[in-house]
Amino acid sequence: MTVRAALDGHGLREVLDVVELLTSELVTNAYRHTKGPASLRLTALGGGRLRVGVWDSSPYIPAPFGQPPCSRVAPVPADACCGRGLLLVQECADSWGGWSLGDDLLGRGAGKLLWFEVGGDGAAARQSVATIDV
Repeated sequence: MTVRAALDGHGLREVLDVVELLTSELVTNAYRHTKGPASLRLTALGGGRLRVGVWDSSPYIPAPFGQPPCSRVAPVPADACCGRGLLLVQECADSWGGWSLGDDLLGRGAGKLLWFEVGGDGAAARQSVATIDV
């Protein structure tokens, strides 16, 4: 509901459904596969493009985020009850990526940031015009 309200309030209705789905997948993965805090950031890039970033405390970067853009996630078996979330990101987002954030000052892992972009004409990232922290 938060993502839907933020995008609707900023006039980004054309990407609302896909952003809601893909954001839900990344946030769910952060919740299910890490043991620490997580955060979400939506950044309007102009021209109808939007970047969604999800940070969590695990340094592990799953495919396809930690691989070259041409890498693909293997399909899951038809009878599998999970494992399709990152495949959805791969198929529905215009671009995606991930960064390990290294260690913090106390030697603990600082986690990672996974991101995807949607909307506009698929051009390279434009100047950021708005950032919405949720």
